[in-house]
Amino acid sequence: MAEKDVAGVLGLAQKAGKLSSGDLGVKEALADGKVKLLLIASDSSPNTEKELRFLAGKADVTVIQCMKRSELGLCIGKAPRAAVAVLDTGFAGLIIKKMNV
Repeated sequence: MAEKDVAGVLGLAQKAGKLSSGDLGVKEALADGKVKLLLIASDSSPNTEKELRFLAGKADVTVIQCMKRSELGLCIGKAPRAAVAVLDTGFAGLIIKKMNV
């Protein structure tokens, strides 16, 4: 049930322009210090996950692994995504609350 709630929050955040997705977009947002929360798909490649976790660690960003790539993309109206970066503190807090992290 938590992932269903998170999907709804991600959809709202996408409409509000408070997400960055895709490999390049997520890495740029992490490098710029804009990311408040990073969601990594459970079926992303080990190399992708390792790199994103490293970058998130450098930026002191919380990482949550959830959903599959296809589900993560679907809830934001995009093609499958390995990761989605939440750029807003409010949306990030809501997702963390829904996931009980």
